[in-house]
Amino acid sequence: MPTYRVTLAYDGTDFAGWQAQRAGTARTVQGVVEDALRPLAGGTRVAVAGAGRTDAGVHARGQVASFVLGSAWDPAALQRALNALLPSDVRALDAAVEADGFHARRDAVSKLYRYVLDTGPFQVPTRRRLAGHVPWTLDEAKMRAAAALLVGRRDFASLANSGGSVKTTVRTVLRSELTRDPSDALAPGTFVYEVEADGFLRKMVRSMVGGLIAVGRGACSLARLQEALEARDRRVWPAPAPACGLTLVRVGYRARASGHESRRE
Repeated sequence: MPTYRVTLAYDGTDFAGWQAQRAGTARTVQGVVEDALRPLAGGTRVAVAGAGRTDAGVHARGQVASFVLGSAWDPAALQRALNALLPSDVRALDAAVEADGFHARRDAVSKLYRYVLDTGPFQVPTRRRLAGHVPWTLDEAKMRAAAALLVGRRDFASLANSGGSVKTTVRTVLRSELTRDPSDALAPGTFVYEVEADGFLRKMVRSMVGGLIAVGRGACSLARLQEALEARDRRVWPAPAPACGLTLVRVGYRARASGHESRRE
């Protein structure tokens, strides 16, 4: 039975996150993908694994899903069939056959998230589903310095969602950068934060953005944020930013080529 890998994009606004829940309790991305696959598998359930378990309201343009089908499909035909069956807020961007045993989450070596943050007295209504918003003027230089604090391998327990169950809260952040977004004249005060790591804790990126906002508005000094990071205590870290500004952009994997491992995305 062949294993398939599909890259998904979705608007997370009307979903209760990625992970499927008990039948009828909530609409999830995993749930609608499995529903779309069911008729392609003769009416049987197809278990779908996602690279990242995005929370309610979080979007994706590069989520990776893997699953096994009982019959062989041409990848292009599978992509078309899925898009004909998926709701309008989810699309399969591509499909490919993978090696037996491939798993979208366990085989991932990195994930890149992007957070879009509007600032100013009000937010343009057309951006409310895709960008977070704060009414303050933020200090860009201080926010950039706060973003730099997060690079490296360390214990991010202070940024972990309470009640989470993980073996370790240690993660390696490969990149943490803040830029201005000059592309939209209607939102001149927009910041774009991108962070890439070998893995993330639940609400970790939104907590990172919350820390940047606290420093940028002057509610928390850079030194105090550093102390909060080292405290490994969620209670001392600023509140997370809203989910609507967050997008899973890309998932990285290791591929074998000519006997050597190389990174692919």
